[in-house]
Amino acid sequence: MKKGMVLEGGAMRGLFSAGVLDVLLTNGIEFDGAIGVSAGAAFGCNYKSKQAGRVLRYNTNYAHDKRLCSIWSLLLTGDLYGAKFCYDTLPKKLDIMDAKTYLSNPMEFWVVCTNAETGEPVYQILENLDDRDLAYMQASASMPVVSRAVRIDGMKLLDGGISDSIPIRAFEDLGYEKNVVILTQPPGFVKPPMKGMELMKFLMRKYPAVFEDLRIRHIRYNETLEYLKEKEKEGSVLIIQPHEKLPVGRIEHDTQVIRTVYDEGIRTGEEMLGKVREFLNG
Repeated sequence: MKKGMVLEGGAMRGLFSAGVLDVLLTNGIEFDGAIGVSAGAAFGCNYKSKQAGRVLRYNTNYAHDKRLCSIWSLLLTGDLYGAKFCYDTLPKKLDIMDAKTYLSNPMEFWVVCTNAETGEPVYQILENLDDRDLAYMQASASMPVVSRAVRIDGMKLLDGGISDSIPIRAFEDLGYEKNVVILTQPPGFVKPPMKGMELMKFLMRKYPAVFEDLRIRHIRYNETLEYLKEKEKEGSVLIIQPHEKLPVGRIEHDTQVIRTVYDEGIRTGEEMLGKVREFLNG
């Protein structure tokens, strides 16, 4: 039975997931594979490279660096989160990803993107940690409007959360029968319809299929939450999520807030550690 981990996105809410992942990693919890969406992809890759603490480190060290995330970056490059900095300078020069460990670790790592022209989800395994893999990681976290579509393999790709925010069904289809799912919203959360849809329709006029995904995203998301609850009752899913709404937005430069959200993930991970072991070994 293949054991997997599913990582929701949520921009800087992903710091909660990073805290949970660091607890699991430092306690020797192993998975056959993981799949990440958006921040779940950008942060979750460190589980395969076994670099606990890296997400917190670079998000605090470069919190005020305009190359990481800023209106300056958006106006100059078309990406709120600077693509060159985040997916080249940072992992290759400033806070280097451990490619040797990543490549030797047999755990599969998948990311979810959205085909901007069709609106369909794209599921891609990242096996090499080369420029192509980093481009897929970038695409998975490329939020509409504040990011350019990433061109890879003849496709234009955007944030995976647009088309499949919590890819539990896709991972089950890939053969993962037992899954720990890390969410970044608290119990009882119900996603509301997106506001400002008329403006969004105008802003996404180049990609009408993406607009349609966004229009019904809350319906898909809430249906998936119900599916997860049923799977948890059946014993094939274990949900880990924050107890309350996380005090962070999509952008965060305050290092204290960054640490607070990460520490909440640490606390939750420690609380759930026994249940994770029991779930995976049961």
